[in-house]
Amino acid sequence: MAHSNRDPTTSRHVAVIGAGAAGLVTARELRREGHSVVVLERGSQIGGVWTYTSQVEPDPLSLDPTRPVVHSSVYKSLRTNIPRECMGFTDFPFAARPHDGSRDPRRHPGHSEVLAYLRDFAKEFDVEEMIRFETEVVRAEPAADEENRGKWRVESRSSDGAADEIYDAVVVCNGHYTEPRHAHIAGIHSWPGKQIHSHNYRVPDPFKDQIVIVIGSSASGVDISRDIAKVAKEVHVSSKSTSPDTYEMLPGYDNLWLHPVIETARKDGSVVFQNGKTVYADTIMHCTGYKYYFPFLDTKGEVTVDDNRVEPLYKHVFPPALAPGLSFIGLPWQITPFPMFELQSKWVAAVLSGRVSLPSQGEMMEDTKAFYNKLEASGIPKRYTHLMPDDSQFEYDNWLADQCDYPRIEKWREEMFYIGFKRIYAQSATYRDNWDDDHLIVEAYDDFVKFMSSYPELLPLLKT
Repeated sequence: MAHSNRDPTTSRHVAVIGAGAAGLVTARELRREGHSVVVLERGSQIGGVWTYTSQVEPDPLSLDPTRPVVHSSVYKSLRTNIPRECMGFTDFPFAARPHDGSRDPRRHPGHSEVLAYLRDFAKEFDVEEMIRFETEVVRAEPAADEENRGKWRVESRSSDGAADEIYDAVVVCNGHYTEPRHAHIAGIHSWPGKQIHSHNYRVPDPFKDQIVIVIGSSASGVDISRDIAKVAKEVHVSSKSTSPDTYEMLPGYDNLWLHPVIETARKDGSVVFQNGKTVYADTIMHCTGYKYYFPFLDTKGEVTVDDNRVEPLYKHVFPPALAPGLSFIGLPWQITPFPMFELQSKWVAAVLSGRVSLPSQGEMMEDTKAFYNKLEASGIPKRYTHLMPDDSQFEYDNWLADQCDYPRIEKWREEMFYIGFKRIYAQSATYRDNWDDDHLIVEAYDDFVKFMSSYPELLPLLKT
């Protein structure tokens, strides 16, 4: 890293694709750094994945490429699996408002409270004035003409018609919870039951009195299996992280069982698990995650998605051959997302202004290849390239902070994440409402008060 002076040296005209949490904070950081920003959002409001809708896609597995796409994957009962204190942006606390009946004061609030927080953020920093709503990006590519060499051509369409514009840079913030991934099940094509991906799950009512198999035991699988168990006859969870002989009823339920992976599905309606158990099921629910998907992006092969790795990317953000004109915010997963989005966007904004320099293209590519080789040597599948378990996310966050001369992630935030993450699996039914980290809450609110003391108008965001 090389620093120039503290003030921006160059103002760029930047297109930000998406107005979810990543796009909102990216727009703010770009403007703070002196750039001109246009946010292109295909929806009618901010919030991205946090915008709940009861609407689902007509294809329950979302396999039809011509289907009308619903971009929200939020189910009605969803609550955050991360405490609000460590989830919020570093300089805009996600603190509970004084309870007046219109907001959710819980430490693990529902999706509507997260959306309300993002609206507060957008309002406080005047982000919406940069957003063009109901504007879909249909193509983003390096400009081919000599006059605009090094710039980006972005084609979009809205109710006002089509637009073809030139930008100095494009920042991709379109999220990765829209294009489903599915489990591969032997014999599934002759199995007569119904299948659905969690992307199209909203409420448990359609599964009343059914026998349901839920594939996946990560956050959505845990939540949805328990949600469905309220009304279903039986729910069987298939988890690849369990031993092959696993067969156990989950505590607190008399109709919810845990199994290993599915061995085969049969045309008589039965599903056989690796533990030898056979279940005649009505529905299979795929809680199996999502694919990175950028149908609008044309980089002439410089950036590809292979087995859910977006490559090659330097530090998960910049493709070496196209940096700094193209960048991605928010690809890592199993993280505390909002602070990471904030730090990534600070870095991108500083690089675009010239205040922070990137290594050479060759050096970035060498670093990226070394990272991929390390994953391979450790036996980590390519599809987990952007997974950041254990300490890696905070090491990464702090690296980003150092690039920008910004404070490192608070220790209480790290500890709160670790404690909470362990409890998701140890106390999956109760972890959101029972916790033992009160000392960290005190530290968090002490930090919040110190920050807020500089902004008295924001004090109502804290509980009195």
